[in-house]
Amino acid sequence: MATLARAPETQMAPGEWEARVDLAAAYRLVALYGWDDLIFTHLSARVPGPEHHFLINPYDMMFEEITASSLVKIDVDGKPVNDTGQPVNPAGFTIHSAIHMARDDAHAVMHLHTPDGQAVSAMEFGLLPHTQTAMIAKHNVAYHDYEGIATDLEERERLVEDLGDKHAMILRNHGTLAVGDSVASAFLRLYFLERACEAQVKMLSAGRDNLNTPPQGTEEKVAVQSAPGGMGMLAQRLAWPALLRKLDRIDPGFRN
Repeated sequence: MATLARAPETQMAPGEWEARVDLAAAYRLVALYGWDDLIFTHLSARVPGPEHHFLINPYDMMFEEITASSLVKIDVDGKPVNDTGQPVNPAGFTIHSAIHMARDDAHAVMHLHTPDGQAVSAMEFGLLPHTQTAMIAKHNVAYHDYEGIATDLEERERLVEDLGDKHAMILRNHGTLAVGDSVASAFLRLYFLERACEAQVKMLSAGRDNLNTPPQGTEEKVAVQSAPGGMGMLAQRLAWPALLRKLDRIDPGFRN
């Protein structure tokens, strides 16, 4: 299957190629951590500039195949800016366009269907504050009730309303989602949320009545310690550069 050749820098908005590289890296990392679902989930990043264009995966490619040049640039109506002939997931357009249009800080939006994320999304009580990772994520998590496969454009308004000013969401009976002012911060938020869901599924094997509840006030203390601004700085300065170095060692093709 042919992929797009890299366009000359002069044909791109300033910063677009960098956004493509970061988003392609995120796709490869999702595959590396086993969070992909064949071709059926989606990560997006806003292209710098006033046009409100964003990048998303071609619907016919595995995440481990995604490269910076293969990402499709679409507008808020879901139409390719440059017609590549490659399909785009309609549900991906619905979910991602809603958040990109509504939030100025939503430079990256990431959505997964992992087994652990789906399991917690189906639990009536949602994410429990019984691990440090869960407490880091929980105070910044919103919830959205399932309305069917997200191809109804009218759902966008409800998605945005439910997300509010949070940076992560559990889509009930569906999966997880994270938002960031960069690919780095969105990925790190998604990482903490997914790790928290994984731990919750495992710890509930002991039964909910046998869990150790953290001391009163601990959850609130961790919420202050893991404020959104600090999470973004941790992602940009420390975690993301380390993740890119990891990919460059084992899977550098994302930069093509």
